[in-house]
Parts: sequence; structure tokens; C-alpha cells
Amino acid sequence: MDIDIIGVPLDFGSGRRGVDMGPSAIRYAGLHSALEALGHTVTDQGSLAVPLSETCLEGNPQLKYLEPITPVLQELMGRVARSVDEGRFPLILGGDHSLALGSVAGAARRRRLGVIWLDAHGDFNTDETTPSGNIHGMPLAALCGIGAREFVTLGGSKPAGPTLSPHQVAVVGLRSMDEQEKRLLREAGVAVFSMDMIDRFGIAEVMSRAISVVTRGTDGIYLSLDLDVLDPMLAPGVGTPVRGGLTYREAHLAVELLAETNLLIGMDAVEVNPILDTVNITAALAVELALSACGKRIWDPH
Repeated sequence: MDIDIIGVPLDFGSGRRGVDMGPSAIRYAGLHSALEALGHTVTDQGSLAVPLSETCLEGNPQLKYLEPITPVLQELMGRVARSVDEGRFPLILGGDHSLALGSVAGAARRRRLGVIWLDAHGDFNTDETTPSGNIHGMPLAALCGIGAREFVTLGGSKPAGPTLSPHQVAVVGLRSMDEQEKRLLREAGVAVFSMDMIDRFGIAEVMSRAISVVTRGTDGIYLSLDLDVLDPMLAPGVGTPVRGGLTYREAHLAVELLAETNLLIGMDAVEVNPILDTVNITAALAVELALSACGKRIWDPH
């Protein structure tokens, strides 16, 4: 497989600094060489240029830093679209989760896309429901065409309609939601597989159901992985940790089952914050999960 690594050192969308160093931390954890050891051809395209937040104005308090975020996501959208169109696998390193509006929109440019959103949070707020104004809590809603027009369309650079059908999206690992966000998710018809469902049925069954949702009438699957989907005992280096997350093996099996479909066309690994981490273990875990997405197995029964 030909893999394009693209770093997005974006931290405007979150309320805590440091996640802009996530791409460097993941690279430092040995991503490039580990992917090559699996037999893949890897091109590291470097990181997108992102202005310093200290030099930018917050703007609308319900859509904080939208103006400096928009051109970064526009560039990312173009890069991901080109990578997928040319038959490569874009692997996006974050950075906060607002970047997914650009990456997923790029991957979906010429195809009907199913999306697995592995995350402790729904990311389904809008400028009208957000309690914080932080844009990293809004990208999935925007991808489904819900929210402020200037965010949904990335400043007019993408169509006003939804990038994704909400009925072809599955959120897995959810355990923290605002009440109005919960209402929007229900009204949109997004498939939600919360942690209590994983407890009841097991990650294999939950992923089977999620994959059934995102492959119904789609041309491929995109994985948007927020490292806070894991329990913070395993992944402490995230901005919004929530206790009770996926175990190490649950996370790997979830990604392995996606890889086994042979329909995975791209992936985000986001919200790694080295300032909050312990000896870079969260970044190292991001590398391990990326390897699972790209075909690494302990044992191949075939």
C-alpha cells in the first residue's frame, strides 16, 4: 500500500494548548519506519502550515478561531482528495479533531463515504448548542450538513449540502455528550455505539454492527480516530480524557476488523497532546493503532 502521512499541527479547535505537537510526537514514536517494516511505501508530506494562535483573533465566541482554521482545512481537503484519487492511503496526524472536517471532506469528494468515528465524544455540537465554542466538538455535525454555514462549507470551498449521509456514520466508544448534542445525534439518525453497548455485547459484535452501517451503499470507509476513545489510564496524553474507555485490545480489534474489510481508504489519528502525556505513550499507541489499520497482525491464520 502507498501511504501519505500528512501532519496537521492544529490546536485552535480545542480549549487546551499542546495538541499542535501531536504530529511530531507520533512521528517521533517511529511511525514511518514501522509502516515501511510492514512492506508499505510511505511518503511523509510534512505538516501543513498553521498560524500561531497568539497571533490570531478568537472571533465569534460560538465558533472560536474559525477564520484561521478554515484555510488549513481547505488545504487539507485538497491534499486528502488528491491522495485518495491517486490510489494512496492518507494518514492524517493531529492536531485537534476539527481537522476531520477537511480530511473526511477530501476523502468524500468523488465517492459516497462511510465513516467510523472512534471517540469518547460525539463531536456533534453546533454554534447554537456548544457550551464552549470550541470547534473540535463540531466536525461530525458539520460533515453531516448541520451547523453554521461558514463552517459546514469551509468558507464556501465545499458544497453547502452534507458531505456524509448521517445514516452511513457510526460513532463508537461514546461516553460523554451534551444534552442538545444527544438530541441532534438522534434527530440526524447517526448510529451510536456507546461504551455501555461495548460492555454488553463486546467490541467484535459492536464493530460488526458499525461496519454494517457504514458499508451500506458506500464506496469505502474512512476512520477518524480520537485517542481519547481509549481509557486515560492507557492514553493520558489527550485534551479531554474520559474514564471508562476502550482497553488496549478492544481498540486494536476495532481497527483490525476495519482493516479486514479491505474498504478502509484513509485515517485520522488526532488529539495527541504530548504536554499531558507520559513518556510519549499516547503517541506510541497512535502508531500501534495506525499499524493495525494498515494490516499488522500478531498472527495471520491464512
